[in-house]
Amino acid sequence: MMFLAAGFIAAAALVVSGLVGPKRGGEAKLSAYESGIPASGTARERFPVHFYLVAMMFIIFDLETAFFYPLAVKFNAAPQFLFANAILFVTILAVGYLYLLRKGVLNWK
Repeated sequence: MMFLAAGFIAAAALVVSGLVGPKRGGEAKLSAYESGIPASGTARERFPVHFYLVAMMFIIFDLETAFFYPLAVKFNAAPQFLFANAILFVTILAVGYLYLLRKGVLNWK
Protein backbone atom coordinates (compact mmCIF):
# COMPACT_ATOMS: atom_id res chain seq x y z
CA MET A 1 0.00 0.00 0.00
CA MET A 2 2.87 2.36 0.83
CA PHE A 3 4.51 1.65 -2.55
CA LEU A 4 1.31 2.57 -4.37
CA ALA A 5 0.99 5.79 -2.41
CA ALA A 6 4.64 6.70 -3.04
CA GLY A 7 4.29 5.89 -6.74
CA PHE A 8 1.13 7.96 -7.01
CA ILE A 9 2.75 10.94 -5.29
CA ALA A 10 5.83 10.72 -7.52
CA ALA A 11 3.73 10.45 -10.69
CA ALA A 12 1.52 13.34 -9.60
CA ALA A 13 4.57 15.52 -8.89
CA LEU A 14 5.98 14.79 -12.34
CA VAL A 15 2.70 15.56 -14.09
CA VAL A 16 2.11 18.78 -12.16
CA SER A 17 5.66 20.03 -12.73
CA GLY A 18 5.34 19.29 -16.45
CA LEU A 19 2.07 21.19 -16.71
CA VAL A 20 2.87 24.15 -14.48
CA GLY A 21 6.63 24.51 -15.04
CA PRO A 22 8.15 27.11 -17.35
CA LYS A 23 8.42 26.25 -21.04
CA ARG A 24 11.83 27.39 -22.20
CA GLY A 25 12.55 26.23 -25.70
CA GLY A 26 14.14 27.67 -28.73
CA GLU A 27 16.67 26.78 -31.36
CA ALA A 28 19.65 27.11 -29.03
CA LYS A 29 18.15 24.72 -26.49
CA LEU A 30 17.26 22.10 -29.09
CA SER A 31 20.57 22.11 -30.97
CA ALA A 32 23.41 19.71 -30.27
CA TYR A 33 26.29 21.10 -28.23
CA GLU A 34 29.75 20.51 -29.64
CA SER A 35 32.04 22.40 -27.25
CA GLY A 36 30.89 25.83 -28.33
CA ILE A 37 31.65 25.53 -32.03
CA PRO A 38 29.15 25.05 -34.86
CA ALA A 39 28.31 21.46 -35.68
CA SER A 40 30.35 19.96 -38.49
CA GLY A 41 29.21 17.05 -40.60
CA THR A 42 26.09 15.01 -40.08
CA ALA A 43 24.95 13.01 -37.10
CA ARG A 44 24.83 9.87 -39.24
CA GLU A 45 28.57 9.43 -39.82
CA ARG A 46 29.97 5.93 -39.74
CA PHE A 47 31.96 5.06 -36.65
CA PRO A 48 34.73 2.48 -37.06
CA VAL A 49 33.73 -0.88 -35.61
CA HIS A 50 37.25 -1.24 -34.24
CA PHE A 51 36.39 1.09 -31.36
CA TYR A 52 33.45 -1.12 -30.38
CA LEU A 53 35.67 -4.20 -30.38
CA VAL A 54 38.20 -2.52 -28.11
CA ALA A 55 35.38 -1.38 -25.82
CA MET A 56 34.02 -4.93 -25.64
CA MET A 57 37.49 -6.24 -24.79
CA PHE A 58 37.75 -3.67 -22.01
CA ILE A 59 34.38 -4.72 -20.59
CA ILE A 60 35.33 -8.40 -20.68
CA PHE A 61 38.65 -7.90 -18.93
CA ASP A 62 37.12 -5.45 -16.49
CA LEU A 63 34.56 -8.09 -15.53
CA GLU A 64 37.43 -10.51 -15.07
CA THR A 65 38.80 -8.38 -12.27
CA ALA A 66 35.34 -8.11 -10.74
CA PHE A 67 35.02 -11.91 -10.74
CA PHE A 68 38.40 -12.33 -9.07
CA TYR A 69 37.39 -10.31 -6.03
CA PRO A 70 35.08 -12.99 -4.52
CA LEU A 71 37.77 -15.59 -5.19
CA ALA A 72 40.29 -13.55 -3.24
CA VAL A 73 37.89 -12.92 -0.36
CA LYS A 74 36.93 -16.58 0.11
CA PHE A 75 40.29 -18.09 -0.80
CA ASN A 76 40.92 -19.41 2.73
CA ALA A 77 37.68 -21.43 2.66
CA ALA A 78 38.79 -23.85 -0.08
CA PRO A 79 42.19 -22.84 -1.48
CA GLN A 80 42.72 -25.77 -3.86
CA PHE A 81 39.24 -25.57 -5.39
CA LEU A 82 39.32 -21.79 -5.79
CA PHE A 83 42.85 -21.87 -7.19
CA ALA A 84 41.75 -24.43 -9.80
CA ASN A 85 38.76 -22.24 -10.67
CA ALA A 86 40.98 -19.18 -11.01
CA ILE A 87 43.43 -21.04 -13.27
CA LEU A 88 40.57 -22.31 -15.44
CA PHE A 89 39.08 -18.82 -15.65
CA VAL A 90 42.41 -17.23 -16.60
CA THR A 91 43.05 -19.96 -19.17
CA ILE A 92 39.70 -19.37 -20.86
CA LEU A 93 40.31 -15.62 -20.93
CA ALA A 94 43.85 -16.09 -22.24
CA VAL A 95 42.56 -18.26 -25.08
CA GLY A 96 40.00 -15.57 -25.89
CA TYR A 97 42.68 -12.88 -25.79
CA LEU A 98 44.95 -14.88 -28.11
CA TYR A 99 42.02 -15.39 -30.47
CA LEU A 100 41.42 -11.63 -30.57
CA LEU A 101 45.10 -11.02 -31.24
CA ARG A 102 45.05 -13.52 -34.12
CA LYS A 103 41.97 -11.85 -35.57
CA GLY A 104 43.82 -8.52 -35.50
CA VAL A 105 41.44 -6.63 -33.24
CA LEU A 106 44.31 -4.67 -31.72
CA ASN A 107 45.96 -3.81 -35.06
CA TRP A 108 45.31 -0.17 -35.89
CA LYS A 109 45.45 0.22 -39.67
